Order: sequence, then structure tokens, then C-alpha cells
Amino acid sequence: MANPTKTGADAPLLERLNQESAFADEATEAGLIDLANKVAPLIQGRRFHNVVDLLSLAADGVDMADDAMIQKLMSGYEDLVSNAWMLSNAARYATNKAARNPVPSRLGLLRAAGDEDVRRGLHFAIQFLAVLGRQMDRGAEVD
Repeated sequence: MANPTKTGADAPLLERLNQESAFADEATEAGLIDLANKVAPLIQGRRFHNVVDLLSLAADGVDMADDAMIQKLMSGYEDLVSNAWMLSNAARYATNKAARNPVPSRLGLLRAAGDEDVRRGLHFAIQFLAVLGRQMDRGAEVD
């Protein structure tokens, strides 16, 4: 058993903590007791390990966050936002235009296909659907 009258480096750790640090404060001690009471079920159920793993994951993320990674993330975010904005504007414009104009006949649709922008949009849609079709076909092979 340790001698409680020892001081300095010879004193037990808990005694030194109580004498030389913020642990000597009664409010800190009461707060730590409250915290221990709240954390006890997590420790007893071995769920506190998950919290520690989550903190470790966050620390690893901070360690990996160098300037190049942040620049890549910012570029990806800007691309995502600008594409969402573009699609939103195109949908709003098309909705307003379709609401103002009468529904075209079949011949009117063929005439609209004469417009280069319409053909470009249709070509994009067809290529987009082709990529989705290829991915769906490959997904069926995996199953």
C-alpha cells in the first residue's frame, strides 16, 4: 500500500492528479462522476468501443486531409452544385416553355428535331441511356 504522505514523483498517480491539476476542483470531480455514470452502460455493454472506433475514424480523416484532398473535394462539390443548378434551370425553362405552348403534333415533333439544340439534347439522352443500359446488363451478369 502506498504511503499517502508522499509528495512529488513518489506519490501515487491519483493523489498527484487530485493535488496538482484541474481534478482538484470539486466541480470537475462532480462532472467526471456524472460523466462516468452516463458512460457506464456503454462500457458495460461493450458499446463504448464503437464510440472510440468512430473517434479513431474521424482522427484518421483529419490526418488524411491534406491540401490536395481538400482541393479535390472542393472541385467535386463545385461540379455537383453547378450541374444541379444547370439541370434545375433547364427543367424550369422547359416547364415554362411547355406550359405556354400548345402540345405539338407528331409532325411538330419532327420539325422540332430539325433544331440542332434538340438533336444535341436527344443525342445526349440516348448516350446517357446507353450507358445505363450497359451498366444494367453488367449488373445482371453478376447476379
